[in-house]
Amino acid sequence: MLLSLPTYLLRSSGNYPENIAVRYKSTTLSYRDLDQHSDKLACLLTQDGTTPGERVGIYLDKSPEAVISIFAILKSGACYVPLDPLAPEQRLSMIADDCRLTWLITSGARLPVALALAARLKSLKRIVVIDAEKPDVELTPRGVTVYYKDDLGQTPISCLEATQPVDSRDLAYILYTSGSTGQPKGAMISHGAACAFVDWAQNAFKIDSSDVLAAHAPLHFDLSIFDIFVAVASGATICLVPQGWSFLPKTIADFIIQNGITTWYSVPTALVQLAMYEDFAHLDFPDLRRILFAGEVFPSKYLRQLMQLLPQADYFNLYGPTETNVITFYQVKKPPAAEDDVPIGSLCDGVTGYVVSEAGTLASGNEIGELYVKSPTLMTGYWGDELKTGEVFTENPFDRQDKSLLYKTGDLVHLDENGQLIYHGRRDSMIKSRGYRIELGEIETVLSAHTDIRESVAAAMPSERFGTIISAVLVSEPHADLDEEDVRRFCREKLPSYMVPEKISFIGALPRTSTGKIDRKALLALSL
Repeated sequence: MLLSLPTYLLRSSGNYPENIAVRYKSTTLSYRDLDQHSDKLACLLTQDGTTPGERVGIYLDKSPEAVISIFAILKSGACYVPLDPLAPEQRLSMIADDCRLTWLITSGARLPVALALAARLKSLKRIVVIDAEKPDVELTPRGVTVYYKDDLGQTPISCLEATQPVDSRDLAYILYTSGSTGQPKGAMISHGAACAFVDWAQNAFKIDSSDVLAAHAPLHFDLSIFDIFVAVASGATICLVPQGWSFLPKTIADFIIQNGITTWYSVPTALVQLAMYEDFAHLDFPDLRRILFAGEVFPSKYLRQLMQLLPQADYFNLYGPTETNVITFYQVKKPPAAEDDVPIGSLCDGVTGYVVSEAGTLASGNEIGELYVKSPTLMTGYWGDELKTGEVFTENPFDRQDKSLLYKTGDLVHLDENGQLIYHGRRDSMIKSRGYRIELGEIETVLSAHTDIRESVAAAMPSERFGTIISAVLVSEPHADLDEEDVRRFCREKLPSYMVPEKISFIGALPRTSTGKIDRKALLALSL
């Protein structure tokens, strides 16, 4: 296993200098280009004092510049924190403040928001506008330095020789997921953990330099780790799916064909849209040989439909929370019956797992229990939150000789008669929608902040098309003039789009159990 992620680029730029590393619409970067451009940006970071483990934000749309930024940050020894470019400013500020971002790499189009964040946050002192020249008139907050594209060209490559070597225990990136208190939590992933995943995935799926990987996932989503680093480790091409194309079936079909995509990895929602595309059966996908999906349950009837339409591809169901990346996988060898559960499979190499009953003992037979795991891909912990970190880690009660900690996934599973794990959902208020992990409590916290909302409950509702959608049931203040669009507008100012409730209902009072707690089962029935 390699010690650090930048080593993959160093190796591939030597072995495959002319191979296309990144393709985005009509723009391409060779491995030599990617290595040299990221060197220049890494030098700028190190010359201005970036230190190992320092958090550098990436506030960019998916683009070649974003991939360059990732490798530049890693080469400098710092840790990258991808920010959702579509998230509202309040959420961006919350994340940037939580991990004390010191640098932010952005674009000319997103510079105004970047400057607003710098004006608000004491820690943020450096901004790099990677795609724009310096303007004649520059207005920046006091104490903040802004670098532009022309500053990168003046940076000597030799400065990287003086940087401190990256250790496998050093932080590589922090990915923020939804938090139950309204505060997103940052999963810290080390270089060693990330490399363990990349090495496993490259070997498991036999990715090589002839492959073209579709980068469907946004950079703040853990599926992007496969798209970027497995491709670079193999000398393959990262073909970036432009923002806004993700769930447009005709556009995606054309994208796969025109770019010669060999490997597709996404949440099932995108593939469901593809399977439902009425002209799909008349199209030919000669290069597509692997379809990987993760993040949520793939409805069996749509998976069956897709497998019948694309029988030449190999299909894999991957499972693992952000905190672990992929820890189980299952090859779907034949179209499942509509009523069948598709297993999440068996444990990946190097992963140890236990199915734990409510009593804290090993589940017996086909008993459902929570999955606990030990994995070389496991996160270090949650940034700045020792309490939450302590809640999800536990000493191994099933092997007293093993002093390493187990991670409690919060996911319910059982072992079937073939020794494959079957997924049964979450044991807490967390749900998954379109592949995103969402704490319903975070949505409720935002809704409760509205001055015209007295009480609020967010719930998950089954959706044939998307698997799960979010419903909000609200009790408004007396005489409040509030409608669904008012609530959605308020949510869009504070939450990313995938957390804004699709269905909003108003009722006079929330149903309650005999103990006075909100009766969520009764609410679900009301909201259907």
